[in-house]
Amino acid sequence: MLVGVPKEIKNHEYRVGLVPSSVRELVHHGHDVIVEAGAGVGAGQSDEDYVAAGGTIVGAADEIFARADMIVKVKEPLAVERKKLRPGQILFTYLHLAPDVEQTEDLIASGAICIAYETVTSPNRTLPLLTPMSEVAGRMSVQVGARCLEKEAGGRGVLLGGVPGVPAGDVVILGGGVAGTNAALIALGMGATVTVVDRSADVLRRLVAEFGTSIRTMFSTRDAIETLVTGADLVIGTVLVPGAEAPKLVTREMVAGMKTGSVIVDVAIDQGGCCETSRPTTHSEPTYVVDGVVHYCVTNMPGALARTSTFALNNVTLPFALAIADKGYRVALAEDQYLRDGLNVIEGMVTCKPVADAQGREYVKPEAALKL
Repeated sequence: MLVGVPKEIKNHEYRVGLVPSSVRELVHHGHDVIVEAGAGVGAGQSDEDYVAAGGTIVGAADEIFARADMIVKVKEPLAVERKKLRPGQILFTYLHLAPDVEQTEDLIASGAICIAYETVTSPNRTLPLLTPMSEVAGRMSVQVGARCLEKEAGGRGVLLGGVPGVPAGDVVILGGGVAGTNAALIALGMGATVTVVDRSADVLRRLVAEFGTSIRTMFSTRDAIETLVTGADLVIGTVLVPGAEAPKLVTREMVAGMKTGSVIVDVAIDQGGCCETSRPTTHSEPTYVVDGVVHYCVTNMPGALARTSTFALNNVTLPFALAIADKGYRVALAEDQYLRDGLNVIEGMVTCKPVADAQGREYVKPEAALKL
């Protein structure tokens, strides 16, 4: 199979779909890999590194999309990239389709086979290709939240860890999954007062078992969220419903009741965000203010930490990329039900139920679309 790796063009996105060591593995398996010139530079990977691994450097993305049987990316294809997709071509990347009607329509029209990292599952029903980026985004959310709390950045001028005689900052984390747990780890390490809200009692028990009495937990109700959010210095939204649009847990009224200069970091923004006042932002212009509250809603947060994020992502995506390349997508999807869960669009059909439900589209079971 001819595998193509284009350079990411989303705002300040420095990650790359395959690192040289992954290219070497694909080449060892008998495949050819073409990489757009400069694709890995942002993650510290030179063109020479790819050539040494057996890849071939090409000058433009147009050639990648025109020639490759499978495109391996990081972020969802932008409109200009979607126009280059063709029937029968495999796209393996993050998609986050539920809140993105325009992208869904373009992928349907392309006739391509679109497999989304974020809906690939595992035997224990986790999301193995989303987990490393959730770890990065969760840890990063506290860093950027702490920065946004600085007065110069528009915040209240609060140090999360406080100092003797001055209380620590109050951090509220919505969702106790991978991103929420990692956010709690960093916030606690910085000395903040941390409360995690979740609707699963088992998740709350796990958090207490992991962090002990240093963490506060609260069962998720509208009343609890309103009370905690309006008293918080930093709110981190990490709620995830796999493949679906994120539920809006923080209302406009709650935001209006928050302290001036407090901060919301909406990690769930890829799936539409869990705050009614959230809208996608970029690393170039990461924040905006609503009712005196600073909002940070960058859709590709881990792109700022490109080296760490790229290697963490490659560690989990490579086995699946190899399976698709070695067997072809039909056999690979037929043999692996967990990879099959990642199939979102194929030959004009939507095969991810949460996406179909969110957009009111016809849902076709992946097995039916693949004629299994």
